[in-house]
Amino acid sequence: MTLLTHWPLAGLRVTTPRLELRLPNLDDLAALASLAAEGVHDPAVQPFTAAWTDAEPEQRARSVLQYHWSRWGEWRPEKWELNLVAVRDGTVVGTQGIGARDFPVRREVGTGSWLGRAYHRQRLGTEMRAAVLHLAFAGLGAQHAVSGAYADNAASLAVSRKLGYREDGIERHVVRSEPAVLHRLRLTAERWQQHQPFPVKVEGLTECLPCFGLA
Repeated sequence: MTLLTHWPLAGLRVTTPRLELRLPNLDDLAALASLAAEGVHDPAVQPFTAAWTDAEPEQRARSVLQYHWSRWGEWRPEKWELNLVAVRDGTVVGTQGIGARDFPVRREVGTGSWLGRAYHRQRLGTEMRAAVLHLAFAGLGAQHAVSGAYADNAASLAVSRKLGYREDGIERHVVRSEPAVLHRLRLTAERWQQHQPFPVKVEGLTECLPCFGLA
């Protein structure tokens, strides 16, 4: 018996021309936590509803570890969240998440991500999102993918538009005690097929299908 026997997600790999996305091991998590401590975005703005990046560096790092561990512990086929590290040339550059509730029935996933500040403006965010969209649509048979970004998060909105998402309404939230408008975005399987900017390869998925509620 090995870890893969009990937790096949550890063997899942999604690769693009520049990146490998995988479930993090402890060393990967330590590297990701260090990235968070160094900074994820311009401190003048807050792109997250839960403003975890407003904390002190050490607290930001610890929250990354605890968040990933909590998602592992709470995984159920009817409600799951897969948070992968993005690795370029052996270096962890950020994290890309994908999650769903009642996926076999709803066939809808949501995504979220962040990059270390040193890796912004290199199209890595687009490549990361394209990777998990391929996993969702081609690998798992999703019919819809949803995302969201605040009105001042031009980079995230640009990634969504580049990948074929369309507007799906707005939500009003409170961020840093101020009102903030979140733009919802939706991508269908049909539009995904028309907007695939990178070749993507998925390995180790068959063994993981029961984890996603699929036969």
